[in-house]
Amino acid sequence: QVQLVESGGGLVHSGGSLRLSCAASGSIIRFNYMGWFRQAPGKQRELVATITTEGSTNYADSLKGRFTISRDNAKNTVYLQMNSLKPEDTADYYCYYNDYRGGDYWGQGTQVTVSS
Repeated sequence: QVQLVESGGGLVHSGGSLRLSCAASGSIIRFNYMGWFRQAPGKQRELVATITTEGSTNYADSLKGRFTISRDNAKNTVYLQMNSLKPEDTADYYCYYNDYRGGDYWGQGTQVTVSS
């Protein structure tokens, strides 16, 4: 089992920034990928960004340039720096972990609200 604990969500004005963190613990496999998804009210959960242990990243096209994903492998922690936030970024943000072996885990989510 892998546990994911997210932090860093909150309320921010349009144009502001937030940094989300997600710490993984438990049965961590050395080679894995972690990332962030988000779900806005009434919408499906969508990809934000993922990052492998080696540092390869994948972003939703619409978020490139504003959001940056990074990780600290020693701490089993992934970060999401969100800049120039817009009201449409308002959503619950979920941390994700996958170990390429069928291990698939989600965090409980952290709420991000961007006011106009």
